[in-house]
Amino acid sequence: MKKTTLGVIVGNRDFFPDILVTEARKDLEILAEKMNLNLIIPNENETKLGGVETYQDAKKCAALFKSHADEIDGILVCLPNFGDEKGVADVIRLSGLKVPILIQGYPDEINKMHVARRRDAFCGKISVCNNLRQYGIPYTITHKHVVHPTDESFHKDLVQFLGVCKVVKGLKNLRIGAVGARPSAFKTVRYSEKILEHNGISITTIDLSEILGNANKLTAKDQKVIEKLESIKAYSPTGKTPEDKLIQMAKLGVVLSDFIEENALDATAIQCWTSVQSNFGCNVCTNMSMMSDQLMPSACEVDVTGTLTMYAMQLASGTPSALVDWNNNYAEDENKCVLFHCGNWAKSFLPDIRISTAPILGTTVGVENTYGALEGRTPAGPLTYGRVSTSDLDGKMRAYFGEGMLTNDELNTFGNRAVAEVPKLQSLMRYICNNGFEHHAVMNASHTASILKEALGKYLNWDVYYHDEKIED
Repeated sequence: MKKTTLGVIVGNRDFFPDILVTEARKDLEILAEKMNLNLIIPNENETKLGGVETYQDAKKCAALFKSHADEIDGILVCLPNFGDEKGVADVIRLSGLKVPILIQGYPDEINKMHVARRRDAFCGKISVCNNLRQYGIPYTITHKHVVHPTDESFHKDLVQFLGVCKVVKGLKNLRIGAVGARPSAFKTVRYSEKILEHNGISITTIDLSEILGNANKLTAKDQKVIEKLESIKAYSPTGKTPEDKLIQMAKLGVVLSDFIEENALDATAIQCWTSVQSNFGCNVCTNMSMMSDQLMPSACEVDVTGTLTMYAMQLASGTPSALVDWNNNYAEDENKCVLFHCGNWAKSFLPDIRISTAPILGTTVGVENTYGALEGRTPAGPLTYGRVSTSDLDGKMRAYFGEGMLTNDELNTFGNRAVAEVPKLQSLMRYICNNGFEHHAVMNASHTASILKEALGKYLNWDVYYHDEKIED
């Protein structure tokens, strides 16, 4: 696994004992080993004890960070004592880095409040945060105001912070492929390409006719088609899917893979309704599922911001996401609902996966033209749900996120399906409707909504509603 790289600022003040800084550096070395981190930190010859105390120290530390700018995912500010509030802020400003920042301060020990061991980081952390706020620099704080690096609470804070770093870095220069035009009936998936571009997210478009045209040029004997067909059969039981339909799916998969590689894309959104079925005779769901399972998410109905949401969620969790419809109530339970889609969820959601057809779509294009949709039920487990959207009227990015549970409640229907239990679901639905969000949402088998809220709201400055938010004691 690739190590996360953190720039480290160890704050210091000259009238506190030097041993506190030396001990903190040793604690950080142990932490880096345990958490698989790469730390960029001044050595003891570059600044006094390798800490930051003066403006000259800040300049040296900032220069070090600049030289590793492409590597650094986030910054950890460590305060073994009160620290120098200006020095911390100056390092970050001079470095030019726009990455998440975590502020940690050491606790004092009640029997070591004498001059030789007193820290005062409880107070110093407030001053550092005050200065960062003055500088207009966003930052993240630990759950406990002061906490030792060996404390389990800090490890949890750090794991969450590393998730924030991955989301922020992963969404910079994101490239999404939009394959085809959105279906005419689905105005719900409209979005602003210009707002996305302003936020560093680029869209590469291609007409569906080019994809289908190139697929039709391929034959069952082409090596790439043979290899793709083998990967499809290895990915999922094929059920009653005819061989010729599997070959069509393989041809489509080859052309999509080539398009992604040629344009260095991270994700795709594909016109799946209803041109592919009418003009090519199969569904693209299996190919989309395979891409999503490989952490290259793919959303149907050219839902570009749906794909963006999938990508953000997988960055937070490290696992695939799935595009879903908020589709049905579940009996009389006001906190449960049915999540559904025709059949393109990653197979990690579908232990009973098999390639099948799309019955609803089949009523208009013929069921025989919908082979490639996946069938399967998602079992009980953790749930993070949400949606990113462009707010075109005010030129902003906006999103909502929350957490719940997937359940094993009885559900007799077809397609890709799940039962979700969401606290205060009726309130969430009112929020979605009152704010004009799409009927498409995204699910991820994790509890990572707080990471997404912190990353997108604080560091990317998007408008984020967090359904689970409550006043903490």
